[in-house]
Amino acid sequence: MALKRVIPTLLLKDSTLVKTIKFNKFQYVGDPANTVKIFNELEVDELCFLDITATNENREPNYKVLKEIAEESFMPLSYGGGIKSFEQVKSILNMGFEKVVINTSSLAQPGLIAKISSYFGSQSIIGSIDIKSNWFGKKVVHTNSGKVHTDITALDLAKKLEQEGVGEILITSIDKDGTWKGYDLDLIKEINDVVSVPIIANGGCGSIEDIRNVFSIKGVQAAGVGSMVVFQKQGMGVLINYPQKEIDNIRDA
Repeated sequence: MALKRVIPTLLLKDSTLVKTIKFNKFQYVGDPANTVKIFNELEVDELCFLDITATNENREPNYKVLKEIAEESFMPLSYGGGIKSFEQVKSILNMGFEKVVINTSSLAQPGLIAKISSYFGSQSIIGSIDIKSNWFGKKVVHTNSGKVHTDITALDLAKKLEQEGVGEILITSIDKDGTWKGYDLDLIKEINDVVSVPIIANGGCGSIEDIRNVFSIKGVQAAGVGSMVVFQKQGMGVLINYPQKEIDNIRDA
């Protein structure tokens, strides 16, 4: 059985790390490379970096920052944000990142995921879905860091991503992001029921119990954590941390 992973999901705003609440209200967290050094010492499972402004600013990934991150990191890395082409993916993977995360381009660049998966293998690509409830309570897919809403359901997009060849699917609840109120378990269960690829749950984690709850869902192989590992506590200052002993206890249960 694959080891359940707890992955700090870190948000880049070009060259700095930030944290958001419901994809808004940016709060400065720190320097990416220095943060990686701390997570090295804490021996985290892996790290995921998402540049949340690259696509909307119509710019390339910040390769200088990504190179610095890759040079400092002792753990597996994934990156998403502003990826529009196979050549960009090749550059990022050649730097030392193990995986790329594709979100907006899964819809805007037809065929890109299939090409990446065919060339590098499905293990190299994470399909990312951001979901938010509309005025009628229906949970629909948003792209462009939550700025563009679609009429696509998360279930339909998840099935599409699996068919195109992703190795994992990152599910982020915009409504839960930065709230410390726990994952959207119902949403994750619904998606898990229609796909066979592993799921990374993301958005809302505020405690070890939240991780325990989401790991009880069979298809969830990883839990993304944000606020919980960059702040002391809710409403308090920045403190990079990783509760390794508590996480190991969950995995050993």
